[in-house]
Amino acid sequence: MKRILIIEDDQAIAELERDYLEINGFEIEIATDGDMGLKLACSKNFDLILLDLMLPHKNGFELCREIRKKREIPILMVTAKKESIDKIRGLGLGADDYIVKPFDPAELVARVNAHLSRYDRLTSVDKPMSMQEIIVGKLRILPQAWRVYVGDEEIRLTSKEFELLLFLATNPNIVFTKDNLFNRIWGLEAMGDVATVIVHINRLREKIEEDSSNPSYIETVWGAGYRFKI
Repeated sequence: MKRILIIEDDQAIAELERDYLEINGFEIEIATDGDMGLKLACSKNFDLILLDLMLPHKNGFELCREIRKKREIPILMVTAKKESIDKIRGLGLGADDYIVKPFDPAELVARVNAHLSRYDRLTSVDKPMSMQEIIVGKLRILPQAWRVYVGDEEIRLTSKEFELLLFLATNPNIVFTKDNLFNRIWGLEAMGDVATVIVHINRLREKIEEDSSNPSYIETVWGAGYRFKI
């Protein structure tokens, strides 16, 4: 049974999320403030975290940053804020996706299932044998181990960062628009936009490029999109 941590200080919303997810076969634990949420997220094993943005003690941005240092599981931000800057900031700190309150509980369950399915596909030991490691310059991608190295240093990537990098690297020298990448990596069911792609590309460059302002691997093709250079 998949285990989900809900970090939400509004009891009514937390219970609504819990009830719908339990009905759909998930095991749920709830934290009502940032300190409790961080402690549970780092001390117990969960398959996904639903993270509210506005929390007592530590806000969702702080939690996302701290959790990402220790956990690579999907993080879905649940927020009442609609401003794009908040969404972009959350994605920049490592969130995989976001959903804005008020939301349809059935949609929330669908989004949770979608992220868990994508994560399971990425980390499955039953990947096709054709997915051999990819080596370009100092960059080494191990699809079956779900690991990335630059030289001898292992680079920690979120599930969406890894999926995006792997997709580009397995389709080298092909230009993909931001819309193409969003639909392929996040899926048509996601509620984000192309800003999500831009944030993840920038974050990947900061992690794998020697000079993120002059990238060697992920190239911007102005007016068209991005391509992975080999």
